[in-house]
Order: sequence, then C-alpha cells, then structure tokens
Amino acid sequence: MTTIDTDICVIGGGSGGLSVAAGAAQMGARVVLFEADRMGGDCLNSGCVPSKALLAAAKAAHYAHGNPAMGVTGAAPAIDFAAVKRHVADVIATIAPHDSVERFTGLGVHVIKERAAFAGRRLVQSASHEVRAKFYVIATGSSAAVPPIPGLDAVPFHTNETIFTDVEKPAHLAIIGGGPIGIEMAQAHARLGCKVTVIEAMTILGKDDPDAATILKERLVKEGIELIEGVGVAGVSGTTGSIRLELADGRNITSSHLLVAAGRRANIHDLGLEAAGIVTRTGGPGSIVTDRRLRTSDKRVFAIGDAAGRAQFTHIAGYHAGIVIRNMLFRLPAKIDESLTPWVTYTDPELAHVGLGESAAAEAWGTGNIRTQTVSLGGNDRAVAEGRTEGLVKVVTHRNGRILGATILAPQAGEMILAWSVAIAARSRIASMAGTIAPYPTFGDASKRAAGQFFTEALFSPRTRRIVRLLLKL
Repeated sequence: MTTIDTDICVIGGGSGGLSVAAGAAQMGARVVLFEADRMGGDCLNSGCVPSKALLAAAKAAHYAHGNPAMGVTGAAPAIDFAAVKRHVADVIATIAPHDSVERFTGLGVHVIKERAAFAGRRLVQSASHEVRAKFYVIATGSSAAVPPIPGLDAVPFHTNETIFTDVEKPAHLAIIGGGPIGIEMAQAHARLGCKVTVIEAMTILGKDDPDAATILKERLVKEGIELIEGVGVAGVSGTTGSIRLELADGRNITSSHLLVAAGRRANIHDLGLEAAGIVTRTGGPGSIVTDRRLRTSDKRVFAIGDAAGRAQFTHIAGYHAGIVIRNMLFRLPAKIDESLTPWVTYTDPELAHVGLGESAAAEAWGTGNIRTQTVSLGGNDRAVAEGRTEGLVKVVTHRNGRILGATILAPQAGEMILAWSVAIAARSRIASMAGTIAPYPTFGDASKRAAGQFFTEALFSPRTRRIVRLLLKL
C-alpha cells in the first residue's frame, strides 16, 4: 500500500472532478485524482458529447429532404446506422485527449486508475494507495436510474450508457421517460428512420415552461413520434426484437428495442461515506448533503456535480468546480447561486431556460409582482425567412423590471439564452435588454422585442399621448 500526502484528493474523473484537478494543479496545488472507469465521465462517453453527435447526424438526415415550400426538393437520405454510430465514436475520440490521463499527468495531477473510498475521517483508500489530504472533493457523478417496473430486470434494455454504441438500428424504439434525454433520443432516432414511442408517467418535459413544451411536443408529433403522457408502465416482457410494454391503462405496446430514460441517481453508494461521517439524503435518488459552499458535514470535504444532488448538468459541475477551488485554495467563502442555472434540451428547435419560470417567480415574489412578456417567432423576420416560426421567447420579470427568468424555444435557443444568463447574473433590469441594439434579421431580435414589450403598455398609454401632445405644442 502506497501512502500519499497531498493538498487535494479528487474522487471522480468526470467533468467536475477534472475541472477541479486541472485548475488546482495549474495554480500550484498538489492533486491526486482517482478514476476507476473512463476519464471524462458520463458527459464525454455516454452523455452530452455522444448525444449531440447523434442529434447532429439526425439533423443532417432530416434536412436532406429539402424544403419544397422554398422551391428546394431533396431526396430521402440513405442512412447507414452503423456509420452514424461510428461518427458518434469518432467525435468522442476526438475530444477524449483533452480529458486523458496523459494530459492531466502533464498538468501535474497524480492520476490513479482505481476505485477509491473513504476508510475513515479524511482518509481515502484504493486497492494500492491510501491518501491523506488537506481537502477532498467528491465528484462521482450519476448513473441512469432504473425504475422498479415488473419484468424490467429480465428484459434487455438500453440506458444512455449503452445506446450510443449499439450499431443495430431499432425498427421501433420505445422510450420510458419524457425528460430531456428521452425526448432528445426520440427525435434523433425518428429522424434516422426509426419508429418511436415515448411513455411518460407524468408530463413530458414537465420541468420546462408549459407553453414552450406544448409547441415542441406538437413538432415531435408532426415528425411521427408517438407521445403517451400521464400513463405509467405496469410491466415489461419479451426480448430484443419483440419487447412488450403493458401500460397502466391497459394498452400494450410492442417494440423492437427499449430505452430507459427515467432520471438519474448519484454515484455515492460505495464511497465509504459512513466511515467518514459524511451525511447523505435519504429517500429518492439519494445524494450528499452540502451547504451553499458545497461543503459536506465535514467542512474539509466538498461534493460537486450530480453527487451533490443539485441540477444535473455538465456546466453546473464545472461551475461547482470554480466554487470549491475558491474555497480551498484562496479560503474565500464563495457560494453557489442556483438562480443562475441555465439548461437546454437539444431538440430541433431547442428549448432553453434560465432563472425562474412563471410559477416559481410567482411563488417567490407574489403573483401581483410578476410580469411576463411573450413573443412568438411568428413575428420574427429571420424565423419567417427560414420557415422556422414554431417557437417563442418568454421573459419573466419583477414589476420593477428586474429580470428573473427566460425561456426560449428556437432553432438556436441554447446560444440565445446566454444573453439572459448574463443579464440575470448581473441583476440587470429589463431596460438593459430593451435598449440593446440587436442585429437584424436575427432570432436574437425576438429577445429584444420581448424586453421591449415590458414598456409597451406605459409607452403607448393615453397618459403618454397627452404628454407628447403637450410637448409638441411648445
């Protein structure tokens, strides 16, 4: 057993853990990083990167048909499903060196490719190493949650961890779960020539703005995707090629393949947290309890990303990394601000959100203090020119004009939402966006129009007309 004394010990080589390790090492800290599986974690290997690569291939297939309304007629694309999956693998391979053991070793990080766990208070052990550090960071991420559906344990099914490597094209893909992962995979596979059915026990895209989600669901249905909401799966049976799903309302669906996208669970079950006296949440998916500085019950041990039980996004893990680095290296009491959290569902059109939605804002500030401005893309000249008018920009403000949240459904909503993220982080008022010069014609101009609507009632009111008439007499 090799004993190491170091400054920072990171458990988990996903996006959050790698950000901590790289940042701390380059600032002069001694860092030990444990990762038993693949460097880059879920995001690189079975999450963000492969899903966006698959969606890009699906978009290429979809638009190969052309647009007859614009006088452009294409041909049905020839889809080589195995080649599509090779494209996905190539994208991962291209990005992988940035997250590799070699790169991090070059940065001065001591990488140990073994599973690690706490063996006591502030002592971490693996098969061949034990590490004592001034600070510890738990960045173990999450895995696909498997719901307790009768028969599911006897049926072959995919999660996000396996679907990107299967080169067999599903004739009919059934998806359990209508959240972002399930909906992204539904559109991707439908555009690649698969029949797709999505089953969601609650509401599809239930965490998103309902008006935007409704428009997106209508688009998915037009593309041939069957959406079933408010109905759970009572049982599953069969094998690949013929998988039978019995729904709670008595309906039966037979598919060739099954994808389970029913949420995620933090990877904290084998970390020896009890030995370290680290408190976890009980019930639900479970996670590590942290304060706003991301400190656990042991103030020298931090938890970030999915392990901390907060918003499960790669960019949040990176954000957390910056918070804990400031706490550990500079002893600054940096705290997270969850009102800044943006998220995007990378369908076509994309659905992006940041800050508070209408209901959350009303709960926080009172219904009478909330103003909502909505602009349809039907009135955006760029959207009209491109035939992409299905979408909207919705902005939620306090009545004093402070920007509280924004939702965008548009072809490049993920890019457009950044402006609102900056505005919310700066605690800006809506006048700052309304007064911005937007290039014309762009989809972004819809954001400016939504901001301008905040002032429409007062600007064109009878009182304003009287003032203008009076001034014109001078």
